[in-house]
Formats: sequence, structure tokens, C-alpha cells
Amino acid sequence: MDELLKKRLITFLTILCVIACCGGVPKVEARVRRYKWEVKYEMKSPDCYKKLAITINGRSPGPSIVARVGDTIVVELKNSLFTENVAIHWHGIRQIGTPWMDGTEGVTQCPILPADTFVYKFVVDRPGTYMYHAHYGMQREDGLYGSIRVLVNEGESEPFQYDYDRSIILNDWYHKSSQQQSFGLSSIPFVWVGEPQSILIQGRGKFDCSTPDTTLALCNASNPECAPYTMTVVPGNTYRLRIGSLTALSALSFEIEGHNMTVVEADGHYVEPFIVKNLFIYSGETYSVLVTADQDPSRNYWVSAKIVSRNSNTTNGLAILNYYPNHPRRDPPTTPPVGPHWDDRPPRLAQSASIKARRGFIHPPPQKSDRTIVMLNTQNSVGGYRRWSINNVSFNMPHTPYLIAYKHNLLDTFDQHPLPDGYDSAAYNISAVQPNPNATTSNAAYRLKFNTTVDIILQNANTMNPNNSETHPWHLHGHDFWVLGHGVGKFDATKDTVSFNLVDPIMKNTVVVHPFGWTALRFQADNPGVWAFHCHIESHFFMGMGVVFEEGVERVGELPSSIMGCGHTKGFYKP
Repeated sequence: MDELLKKRLITFLTILCVIACCGGVPKVEARVRRYKWEVKYEMKSPDCYKKLAITINGRSPGPSIVARVGDTIVVELKNSLFTENVAIHWHGIRQIGTPWMDGTEGVTQCPILPADTFVYKFVVDRPGTYMYHAHYGMQREDGLYGSIRVLVNEGESEPFQYDYDRSIILNDWYHKSSQQQSFGLSSIPFVWVGEPQSILIQGRGKFDCSTPDTTLALCNASNPECAPYTMTVVPGNTYRLRIGSLTALSALSFEIEGHNMTVVEADGHYVEPFIVKNLFIYSGETYSVLVTADQDPSRNYWVSAKIVSRNSNTTNGLAILNYYPNHPRRDPPTTPPVGPHWDDRPPRLAQSASIKARRGFIHPPPQKSDRTIVMLNTQNSVGGYRRWSINNVSFNMPHTPYLIAYKHNLLDTFDQHPLPDGYDSAAYNISAVQPNPNATTSNAAYRLKFNTTVDIILQNANTMNPNNSETHPWHLHGHDFWVLGHGVGKFDATKDTVSFNLVDPIMKNTVVVHPFGWTALRFQADNPGVWAFHCHIESHFFMGMGVVFEEGVERVGELPSSIMGCGHTKGFYKP
């Protein structure tokens, strides 16, 4: 017998022996999943209008990351933009033990300079639906984003069943670049970004090329690049649809014509199942819904995403649910769903209140907190510039990232004055334009005592426009938090804390605060590092709607020099 054949036979028999003796296949160890990405400019027409987009390996959305619990993700990222810096945030990944890999420029790292390569390396420690996106300026809305899907380990099961697993990212799309928009936001007079030109479903939308003032040479309605996204289903099967929103501005209502959706997961946590026709989803949120292909199989169906909470004239985003074997490009015979009215608020409040942790998967919250921070969200003026503020303080990012500054004792690089834990609630009328809208700016951080429990009360108020309060989705880096409750009007600590859900609250990393309302959340400051907490609307964070939390930095290990090289850390970088 050939020697090579002998070795292969021995190996095969050894595997059979292991299976027979151990009662099955040996447990698969966690693996390292490597990705090589190049961030670069590409001319793209995702909604039929050609513009400069930021892509990964030529794609937007970028490549999906699919891994199992415990796997190590290694992304070698080359910045080929040449005129812009880059940083990528791994949205929903808590970065336990690797706070320097959070990808938040100015907070956890210096930006990746043009022509430089940076290696992100971190562990995905729990199953769920997550995303990644740019976290430098307002760059996310130029197309730099993608999905992360973390599966349970082989041999483990989830508390619901499905036949196939799909991911979809929703986005709004502007024809102006993020640089043009950020210039307008930081100018006098103030220039608002306006409503998006289209809504993209998995990177595809449709802009009406006959819109006045459209440059016809840049718009081609028959471009295959903007053909509707199609999801093919087999009749009778159930699909897990992982839906994430990375809109720059818009709150959305997502629906599939003629089909109910059963919500089973939110931001990586199992939800006590509930059925919806319209799923309200805010920027930074992810949901898993189960959809069964149980309708008339002789036709296709519309998938629609509509802007809510803003009086927008943007056309609904449309995709096609394709029942096999119908042609995937065959339009449904019906008119697309109109969706709920933009200012129909009660259903949105009802969905927020209905999300509970799934029985058997409840993580009980601490029954009381050690510190409460009430954050009044307002629109203000600073030196004639339009800004957003928290407790009358508008956030500015320092030139030296907080994590490095704290770890290397560079505390002179940002303001050391403590930020307020609240505002004068008795005197403030949240329903009126304030007579004095002026605010101050600061780059100070909240310092949290390690391993303590913190309550955050997000209080919404009127903007600088009469009878107007906006929807704000808030995202916390490095943590999940318990959503204790939502309310309408001004938060009252005496009566509203009594209604907190301390039994089965859902845990999330992003939560909405509704117009003229409040949202209460609780988290444990148990992840050493420095973490951003901010409104996930690009223009709002750019205009100062965010804060930073420091906790247990003395417990953080040695920082890699690759995150350094800006501000006061210019001499720290070692190639």
C-alpha cells in the first residue's frame, strides 16, 4: 500500500475511533476569522443617482462578518481614501478586555491616516445581530457600514426555530457628501442637512430622476445597480430576518406586505415574542423577526421602509419578497404599502413598551442604582452656531483620545471640571422654546466609580422651533443596559421610578427617547475603559449631542501603540 494512502487511512480510523469513544464529534474550538479590507472611494448609484461613496473592497454595504460565539475577529484595514481619516466602530460588540478596539475616533483611538493600515482584533462573546460602521466625523452616511452576525456554538440551540437566516441593513441616503453636510452644520448661517433623497434597503433604493433640479447626466433609472433588493423565499419556510438600521437621520417603519413578523431578538438579546405588522426601528437598533412564507405563492410581495416621526417627503424604500419560483425581478401586482402616518406616535410608544426579555433568558437588573444622571436633550446656540446639548453643555471631541489620555495621565488635554448630573427640572418647561437658548461647550467626561450601578434618564424637550421635539436614538458603547421604562412629558423621580420594570426588562445597546418624553435605563460600570454615549443621528452627535463615560481605566492593560499618533500622543506611535 502507498505510504501516503496508509497515513490517510490511519488518520481516518483515528477520527472514527474518537467519534465512537467520545460519543460524537469533538467540540469545535473557537477560531480566528481574518478579513482584509480596503476602504476607498467609488462612484456608486445605489438609488440611481451617481455620487462618490466610501466602500470596503468596492462594496457598500461592506462585507458581512459571520462568526460563532468566542471567535476572534481580525480585520486588516487599509485606508485608501487619501484625503480622509477613517475609524470603524463594531456596534454592539462590548470589547471586554480590548477597549482600544472599539473604533471610536477621539475616544478610544486616533484615526487611521490616509494610506495607513490598522489591524482591529477582538472577540465576539455572545450571539446576536450587530453592525459595523464608520465612526469618524459623519462618514458613516457615505456608505461605510455592514452587518455582523454572531451564531450560537455548534450543538447549541436558540429558543425559536427557523429554516434560513438573512441580514438586511436599512439606511437613508443623501446626494450631498458628509463633508458638505458637516460644513453646513458648522457654519453661520446654519445650513440643515434636510431630508434624505432616498431610503436604501440592503444598499438599494430608487430616486425619481425627474425631480426638479436633478442633474440628469448623473441619474439613470434603468441602472441595474439600483434595481430593488430581492429576498427569495421558498413557500412554507420560516426565515429569520436580521434587520439593522444605520440611518443618518430617519426613524423607520419596516413592513412586508401581507406578512406578520414575530420579533424574537433585539440588540443581541432574546425578546418575549410579539407580533407586528410594522416594525419601528431607530438608527443603531437591530432586531430579529421571524417571517413565514405562508401567502399566495403565485406572486411576489413588497417590502417597504417608510420615514416616521418626521414630516418627510422622501419616497418609501422598496424591496421585493420573491416567492420561488417566480421571477425575482417581477414586481408585485399591488400598490406598495403606504405605511403609518408620520406623526402617529401611540404605536411607536406601544412598541417601545412591549419589548420584554424572554422568559428563561432574563438578566435581572440590580434593584437600585448608586448614581442617577438626568440628561436633558436640547437644541441650543453657542456663539451663534446651532448645537445640541446635554444639561446645557454641548460636547466637543478633544484632539487626544480619552482612553490614551487617562491611561498615560495626559489630563491637561481635556476639561477636568465635572459635568452636571441633572438640570433644574422644576424651572424648565420642556414644551416651550427657551427664552435663553445659549449653551456652553465642554470636552469633559463623566467619571464613574467602577462596578457601580448607574441610572440614566434621557429627557426630551422642545427644540429652537415652536411645538417641535425630535426623536433621539441613544447608543452606549462597551455595554448593554436595561431599559426600565418610557414615559410622556417630564420625568418625575417621585412617581415615575415606581413604574420601572425591574422584573423582565429587555437589555439593549441603543434605545429611543420619544418627542416630549423620557426614557430610563440602567447599566453597570463594569467594563474598564472609556465609552461614548451619544445620539446615533449623525448630525446630532456632530453638533454636540453626546457624552463620554470613564470607568476603571486603571484596570486596562497596556495600550497598543497602533491606536496612537494624534494630539499629545504623536511621539507614542511605533510603526
